[in-house]
Amino acid sequence: MPVGVGAAMKSLAELQVLVVDDNAQMRFLLKELLRAGGVRFIYDAPTADAAIALMRVHEIDIVTVDWCMQPVDGIALANRLRRSPDSPNPYVSIVMISAHSERSRVEGARDAGVNGFLVKPISARLVFDRISAALNDNRPFVRSASYFGPDRRHAPVVSYMGPFRRETDKEQDALLLDAG
Repeated sequence: MPVGVGAAMKSLAELQVLVVDDNAQMRFLLKELLRAGGVRFIYDAPTADAAIALMRVHEIDIVTVDWCMQPVDGIALANRLRRSPDSPNPYVSIVMISAHSERSRVEGARDAGVNGFLVKPISARLVFDRISAALNDNRPFVRSASYFGPDRRHAPVVSYMGPFRRETDKEQDALLLDAG
């Protein structure tokens, strides 16, 4: 089953997946689900630092990361991957996994720049659905003062007529009008 990775297409057997979770049983479960689905290159890390170290050695296509980890949680890891100058790949696909599905958690993950969110308990189908969606996510990356990651808007707003769509862009719009 081919899945999109950037402009290239890879089969599941060619994907390089990194599973990041401080719970050894959860890492084992995810790795077994991925293996059963045909993924051959699976790496795992119990901490954010270990994940970064692995990403410096391997060309990871997708990272699954648990929200609630110690000493650094999944949100902090996603922020580090997206925004830190020492990130091995700020464009890597990220799927956040959590036992909590509150809107604030999903929005927090989105605001950290993740491509997908998966709520526990997990199943093989849900894991592969989220991985496929994340890898086929063709939203452009957006950089602002407080965010870097895939455009948080999933659908274009066809009724929008102006040059900018963010509140903070109004200042920039006013400057352009004054200059003109």
